[in-house]
Amino acid sequence: MNWKELIRSEVESTYAATDKLMNLVDADRLDWKPSTGRNWMTVGQVLKHMTEACGSSMKGFVTGDWGMPEGMDPGQLPPEEMLPPAEKFPTIESAARARELLASDKKIALDMLARCSENDLADKTASAPWDSRKIALGYRLLQMVDHLKYHKAQLFYYLKLQGKPVNTGDLWGM
Repeated sequence: MNWKELIRSEVESTYAATDKLMNLVDADRLDWKPSTGRNWMTVGQVLKHMTEACGSSMKGFVTGDWGMPEGMDPGQLPPEEMLPPAEKFPTIESAARARELLASDKKIALDMLARCSENDLADKTASAPWDSRKIALGYRLLQMVDHLKYHKAQLFYYLKLQGKPVNTGDLWGM
């Protein structure tokens, strides 16, 4: 298996489809969230989270820099800070800004991938602040692409629930 090509391909297709979906968000719908159930992020919160869902975490796995203040161990955060309730997530001021930040996050993802050799991806292991298991670095990076994919699907369904004419092709970036 060629880890680099697999991950690069997944990054390219996932970010492209995510950007297209972000472009469909109406400026006046950033505060929208599903009306039933609880612990839903707003559209603005989902957009903001998506801009940090992949590349930033890939940087953590590749460099050990999780973006925490010096001396703070992200593995020592209490569960409510590691995965806070939806209302604690930050939001974003516009879909246009989210698209800019998404492009920056994609660049980080590709830069981090470029720093890894095929052997690094296959043979090095990495743990996460939220999961202490040692797992192949290549698989960890793919998990971060999946993280973005899950929130891309969340945005897709938010748009559907808002009555936007999206279909399966939009979800897959077709």
